[in-house]
Amino acid sequence: MSLRKIVSFVLLLFIPLSVVANIKHWGEMAIFITSALSIIPLSIWLSTAVERVAVVTGPTLGGLVNALFGNTTTIIIALTALKQGLVDIVQASITGSILSDLLLFMGIGMLTGGIRYKEQEFRPILARVNGSSMTLAVIAIALPTLVIYTSNVVEVSAILNLSLVVAAILLIVYGLTLLFSLKTHSYLYEVALSNENAIAHEVSKEEESQVWIWLLVLLAATIAVAYESDLFVNVVDLVMERFNLTPLFVGVIVIPLISDVAGVVTVTQLSLKNQMDLTVSVALGDSLLVALFVAPLLVFIGQFLNQPMDLNFNPFEVVALIIATIVTNLISFTGRSNWLDGTLLLATYLILVVAFYYHPA
Repeated sequence: MSLRKIVSFVLLLFIPLSVVANIKHWGEMAIFITSALSIIPLSIWLSTAVERVAVVTGPTLGGLVNALFGNTTTIIIALTALKQGLVDIVQASITGSILSDLLLFMGIGMLTGGIRYKEQEFRPILARVNGSSMTLAVIAIALPTLVIYTSNVVEVSAILNLSLVVAAILLIVYGLTLLFSLKTHSYLYEVALSNENAIAHEVSKEEESQVWIWLLVLLAATIAVAYESDLFVNVVDLVMERFNLTPLFVGVIVIPLISDVAGVVTVTQLSLKNQMDLTVSVALGDSLLVALFVAPLLVFIGQFLNQPMDLNFNPFEVVALIIATIVTNLISFTGRSNWLDGTLLLATYLILVVAFYYHPA
């Protein structure tokens, strides 16, 4: 049995525990821990269900399914927090998800694969296209913050309008990146897709008739994540106060570590199989999904929920995103990786973790 299955089955035991902890009023710490540990296996099952459905629907539609539903757990947690007015945590979780994708995912993939194979190769076009798109996304996210800190007085309505315009542009850019990678220039990705299609061909014969089962798993896991996220968010303020944690640290570090476990397991397995094209695609693709789709989507949803959600991030978050983008681009643009590259990415992530912990925001 694979590591992914072991983790997903064992940690499912915390789901009933979280329900009991809530009903029996075991306290905020018990609810916080059990709900957080419950989200981990549910995110793995969500990811697995999305992958299986994508396999059956074929490479083009499957790529679209992965692109739109690959970060379901992150979106659900963010929506739950947004409904409760925790805008600062939502913004921080966006930053944290991007940082974990660029530094943690890529770092673990390159480190584990580099230890086993010494040096690995992947198509540079994957890093160049995604890196360019990511650079644009970071610049767009940084603009509202730069406007505020370079102006004497900025109206709240002006920042909101700027955020809405930028969010709309980012959504359009994300749609165009999907069109580019899945349709007009799909041949540039054919090596990564061929590896994925080989796996898909092997699995789809056995599971094509079971697509409805995986759709039910996707629905059930989504509902369960929504429930556990509600438990988690309800007590997060109390836990932050008890341990003297800032919303910035919880959003940037804690929430992504809970919601992105499935991605860590995936890149580890792929890199150990020497499938670095897919490893890079998963890590960079997830970061683009968050920056170009999830973040702008939450801006519009925030207006619908009457919550002041905009793209005015903490300046240090913007700096961290810029650092992560630059470091990842420098390391990945060569199309080759080794364990030292992975170590450098992980070291950058750990330094940022410590910095966010001590940041007084």
